[in-house]
Amino acid sequence: MRRIDCAPHQWCVLDQGEGPTLLLLHGAGGSTHSWRNLVPLLTPHYRVVAPDLPGQGFTKAGSRRFSLEAMAGDMAALCQAEGWRPVAIIGHSAGAALALRLSEILLTPPRAVVGVNAALGNFEGTAGWLFPLIAKMLALNPFIPPMAARLFGVEDRVRRLIGSTGSDLDEAGLRQYLTLISDHVHVDGTLAMMAQWRLDALQRRLPAIDLPALLIAGAKDGTVPARISREAAARMPLGEYVELPRLGHLAHEENAAAVTAILLPWLEKHVTSET
Repeated sequence: MRRIDCAPHQWCVLDQGEGPTLLLLHGAGGSTHSWRNLVPLLTPHYRVVAPDLPGQGFTKAGSRRFSLEAMAGDMAALCQAEGWRPVAIIGHSAGAALALRLSEILLTPPRAVVGVNAALGNFEGTAGWLFPLIAKMLALNPFIPPMAARLFGVEDRVRRLIGSTGSDLDEAGLRQYLTLISDHVHVDGTLAMMAQWRLDALQRRLPAIDLPALLIAGAKDGTVPARISREAAARMPLGEYVELPRLGHLAHEENAAAVTAILLPWLEKHVTSET
């Protein structure tokens, strides 16, 4: 892991392997640790660059702008400053939305995008306006993140929270999330991101995103229903959808080998063969 100062944030970035560059983007509330099982399977073939998102993990936020547009702009600036030209961007959950937006604005666009349990839909019904409003209220209250970290940063609660995603993680994975959820700065960054995240414009543009896009979804996902990925893939000209029957929202952590078995041949077809 290395630190990179690129305004407005101080980024913490994993950079391993050699070859064509893959940019990996974790989801809201996660960190680079969520790729821990996948990275060793990718680095024999690719250079893997995986930053912690602003305000989450070990990336120190230098601003409170955590919307999709702001975060994509900051990530694009980081890629430009470091000379990263990813051939593909892989995003988990909200990271998939960020990957798609980046594909539209990078000076050198990727050749492909991959989403793992991509969070590309809004909350439905009343939750569509109520949940972001609640997140915004919580993010604006300086006492809430420390309280939430103390309340939920308990092993049994973390275990139940992860279980609700439909995934079954090993003890090492659970400990990583316990560490994150116990960190009030990380909780604050996650709440601020949730409060500012809007996908309406990106959803409208999906039919215009004409690069190869693979959306992988766990059938047991209790956080983002698999149909979200299936429907999004159907709206993209070169979208493909693959479902993993026994995995949940953290599929790439539960069974990295199963995800890699789909991912590597697809990347070989759409990315590596053109290098």
